[in-house]
Amino acid sequence: MKKDIDDSVSSKGNQSCGLIGILGAPNVGKSTLLNTLVGTKLSIVTPKVQTTRTSVIGVCIYGNVQLIFIDTPGVMTPRRRFEEAMVRAAWKGVMDTDRIVFMIDATKGLNKDTSRVLNRLQGMREKAVVAINKIDAVQKNSLLELAEALSVEDDFDRIFMISALSGDGVDDLQRYLALSAPSSSWLYPSDQLSDLPERMLAAEICREKIFLNLHQELPYAIMVAPESWKIQRDGSLRIGQVIYVLRASQRAIVLGKGGGTIRLIGESARHELESVLGRKVHLFLTVKVRPRWQDDPQYYREVGLEFPQ
Repeated sequence: MKKDIDDSVSSKGNQSCGLIGILGAPNVGKSTLLNTLVGTKLSIVTPKVQTTRTSVIGVCIYGNVQLIFIDTPGVMTPRRRFEEAMVRAAWKGVMDTDRIVFMIDATKGLNKDTSRVLNRLQGMREKAVVAINKIDAVQKNSLLELAEALSVEDDFDRIFMISALSGDGVDDLQRYLALSAPSSSWLYPSDQLSDLPERMLAAEICREKIFLNLHQELPYAIMVAPESWKIQRDGSLRIGQVIYVLRASQRAIVLGKGGGTIRLIGESARHELESVLGRKVHLFLTVKVRPRWQDDPQYYREVGLEFPQ
């Protein structure tokens, strides 16, 4: 997405390109920020922790600067192999970037997970930029106390106050990142918003609807895989997806009484897919049992994760 710019950015002259990693604890708003920066939905957003499972790239053009943002999984203490793979992916996603945007949830402050990320950031090659998110959800004095606590650290270049959801303060952050981007040719065509294939985005949207409609721990035992993708003669799109669960009892929960839950998930996903893809969508979902998929190296390869040995 191309943004309006000011003279300070446009005066940079030659093309610049900045690779920026978005890092933070679970549920601090990383995916919401990516979607706001790029101007379209690339990362799914739910109230559940660890919704983002792999790094997602979003691209926007700011004057003569191409900013490439990497949304990473939330960093936490892993309890399972799958969580360990996600945390590894988060750190790997920011290691070779030009900048790191370290996001903090203003409503939670420097809690255990955020402090753990903060400690590891200390001494890294490039100083991180802090984005205190959800500023519209706390009192001003709490924000000032949090900013003061962070300002004593010598590992941060700048601290920004933002609301990723409303967009408040986001343009200031983006402008700063554009000004600090190194001179370089662009890495992506000017009209490309992401490296995420549409089939994978469609599967992620379906997984988001599962998260939003099933409130037990079940969503963490679920994966969604693309099965078929066909453009019909009338221009509509026929999409087939498989929802994998670990046990037969979980399959029954996803289906719901009389198939009611799976219909609700499918309708919600279909409506959003039509909006995102710009065409009529026919979505067909099936639910299958795939025991121990979380221990299957093939799945990790499919979603771009390294399988922890």
